Amino acid sequence: MSLWNRHKIFETNSIVLVLGILIVVAIGGVVEALPLFYLKSTIEKVDGIRPYTPLELAGRSIYVREGCYLCHSQMIRPLRDEVERYGHYSLAAESQFDHPFQWGSKRTGPDLARVGGKYSDGWHKAHLADPRSVVPASIMPGYPQMATTALDPAHIQDLLKAQAAVGTPYTQDQIAKAKDDLITQATDDASDSDGFEERYPKALFRDFDGNPDRVTEMDALIAYLQMLGTQVDFKLYQDKVNIR
Repeated sequence: MSLWNRHKIFETNSIVLVLGILIVVAIGGVVEALPLFYLKSTIEKVDGIRPYTPLELAGRSIYVREGCYLCHSQMIRPLRDEVERYGHYSLAAESQFDHPFQWGSKRTGPDLARVGGKYSDGWHKAHLADPRSVVPASIMPGYPQMATTALDPAHIQDLLKAQAAVGTPYTQDQIAKAKDDLITQATDDASDSDGFEERYPKALFRDFDGNPDRVTEMDALIAYLQMLGTQVDFKLYQDKVNIR
């Protein structure tokens, strides 16, 4: 029997064709899945990556609540035009504590993966309250209510516990001191700043919204935005990659 006639068996017998498809898919699935059982992690370890502080995590929750990810992505692709516009392409490690991740699929507004430190706190406050006051062509809605809405810290410990349950390495000490750390980070003259820095290395702590009388949702959201893309020293990272 010729090779062509052997192939004809699959074309004329639906049961044989289905069985053949199942066998091929099963083999392909094993080939793709088997290596994962021998890897400790599919995410490359990168120096500098840490879990979100309670204030940043609260800001991230506000970011998700307001649907910011519908217009802003947080994932720079390894393409020349994207790298030149936004900065170093995104690393998987930068999203390892995001549950869910904020990569996004649409860019009505610019990508925010490297927005941290790009603008001042005052700029962010003005932009969030009235986007067109700093970007005349912006179509983003304003969120002035955040500047007057006090941040409720009542559930911040539960939020850290939920993140810990899905793999974020928060310690019992970090969870226990979550409320205090939230206040500490948004205060210029906090009494436990040394302990906060030990728990969250290189985290920014200051009055983000310019209102020292209370911690607001604006404080939390600006704290979150100001840390995006700032944890990795990409010069050191690139040097290590070149050495390999």
